[in-house]
This record gives sequence, structure tokens and C-alpha cells, in this order.
Amino acid sequence: MDTLFLLAVATVVIVLVFDYTNGFHDAANIVATVIASRAMTPAQAVIIVGVFEFLGPLLGGTAVANTIGKFVTLDGVAPVLSLSILLCGLIGAIVWNLGTWYFGIPSSSSHALVGGLIGAVVVAVGPAHVAWGFGELADGHLTGIVKVLAALVLSPLIGFWVGFLIHRLLSALLVAANPAANSRLRGLQYFTAAGLAFSHGANDAQKSMGILTLVLLLGGFIPTFEVPFWVMLACATAITLGIMSGGWRIVRTLGFAIYRVRPIHALGSQLTSAAVIMAASIGGAPVSTTHVVATSIMGIGASERPRAVRWAKAKDIAMTWLITIPGAALVAIQAYALIHLFIGGSP
Repeated sequence: MDTLFLLAVATVVIVLVFDYTNGFHDAANIVATVIASRAMTPAQAVIIVGVFEFLGPLLGGTAVANTIGKFVTLDGVAPVLSLSILLCGLIGAIVWNLGTWYFGIPSSSSHALVGGLIGAVVVAVGPAHVAWGFGELADGHLTGIVKVLAALVLSPLIGFWVGFLIHRLLSALLVAANPAANSRLRGLQYFTAAGLAFSHGANDAQKSMGILTLVLLLGGFIPTFEVPFWVMLACATAITLGIMSGGWRIVRTLGFAIYRVRPIHALGSQLTSAAVIMAASIGGAPVSTTHVVATSIMGIGASERPRAVRWAKAKDIAMTWLITIPGAALVAIQAYALIHLFIGGSP
């Protein structure tokens, strides 16, 4: 077997490993408020979330996959080198995901993927091979890195204010409700949690779908950038297995450390997050589920009792968000240096 084929197989496996760690890392984002509000047991949450997480990549389209698969331009780069670059970018993202999971920090898998790929591409073949999108922005078009970063920056702000407004609306509707209403609010979370899981699958698995399709294109296995059905199925399976494995360390941070979540807060957070993430998926914008869920909880807390929001913890999370892209990029650069020693060749 030649080097290209072996490298392509290895990169496909690593893409699916990243997809798995994405689900593993983000499991807490989806179930944290459900469990914190005691709407479901962990086992119930995993079953419902797993089913709809699997359906999301299959039924959610490929708009996000197209965005992710085209923000690096490796045309004209030798196939072995281009696949090595993708492999290193993915390693950077995976290592960062596992590190932040271990310490219970809700960082962004999306930021980690973007940072890893940028770091690997820039160090291997130069910044000209990153589709930055600044020129297109001057013409009024959002493309490339500009589109990716705009989505990642704006989605938390939108999550905060939508969460703020939805909580005000729910509070007004339930102003005369008695404590028995909590049981109905918990029951509604079966639907909102399913919607959040579907939207997460539709957005996050598409990132892996885009990279996996790019691997096939650069390796010469497909003629054009079109996501094959088996790629959708493989990525849906990998992220669902990750979700069902569950990175539960982060549940405590999202469910309790930012703001004490009760049924009304959980319902509002799930409604907010599902709506924001699904809208982004339709528009082809990759967003961070971690960012949206966390800021929706902050917005809900600010709407009800701003002083009860643990802003210090929010600052810690925000700092992690800021260092994720450069951190994953540095890991990817180190991975490239090691792989370059074995594969050889020059940019």
C-alpha cells in the first residue's frame, strides 16, 4: 500500500475520532440543564439525546460542511502533504478537547478545530492557503475564516440576549403559576432537549463531514466537493457514540457553577440554544454549542437575578474560549513537526 492511501485512511480515522470526542466533549452541553433541573435521569437523557443527535447530521443538510470544507485551500499542494496538514490540525483539536474535558472546562470544539487547521496550514504551506475572507468582506460577502469567526463570536451574544428575552417571556406567562407547574416544565424538556440534540448534530457533525469530504477530495477519491451519504452516516454514528459516552465532568459547570438552574431556566436555555444553533446550521454557519448553551444560561440569570450569576466563573470560561484557537494551533504545529520528520517532503 502506498503512503497516500495509508495517510488517507489514518486521516479518516482521526476525523471520526475528533467527531467522537466532539460528541463526548459536548454531551454535557446538551444534558446539563436537563439533569440539573431533574427533568430526566442521566439514562433517559442519553437515550433521547442519542436518537435525535443521530438524526441531526442525516436530516440537517450540508451547509455547514461546505463552509468548513472550504476555509482552507490546499489545491496545488501535494496530496501527501495536504493530508498530513489535515491530520495535524485534527490532532490539535482532539488534544485540546480532551485536555479541557479533563479539567472540566466547557471550551469549544469548533474553536479547537479552526485553530488546529489554521496552525497546521500556516506552518506547513503558509497563510496564503487559508481562505481568510477579508477581501470578500469588503464586497459585502461573508466567506472563509471571517464567516467562521463571525458565527463563533456573534452566536454567544445572540444566545445571551435571546435567553434573556425568552426568560422574561416565560416568567410573564407563568406569573400566576403554582409550584405544580414545575412538573409540566420538566415534561416539556423532553421536546426541547430533543430539539437541542438535533440542532447540535446538524451543526457539529457537519464540521467533521466537511473535513472528511475534504480528505477524500484531496486524496483523489472523489472528483468534486460533495458530501457522500456514507460520510453523513459515519459522522452521525461517531458523534452519537461520543454523546452516549458522555463527558459528564462539565455538567456541574454548566448546570450549577454559572447559575442555579431550575425547570423554567432549563426550558428557556434549551429553547434558546436549539433555535440559535438550528438557524446557524441552515445558514451554513458553524457555531459552538458550548458558547450558546453557557451564554443562554448567563442571559437567563441576568434576566432574573444578575447578582446571583457567578460572573467570575463566566470570566474563567471566557478566558478559555479566547485561548482555544491559539492553543489548538500550537498543538497542531507541534504535531506537524513530528509527522514531518517521518513523512518528509517540503512545503
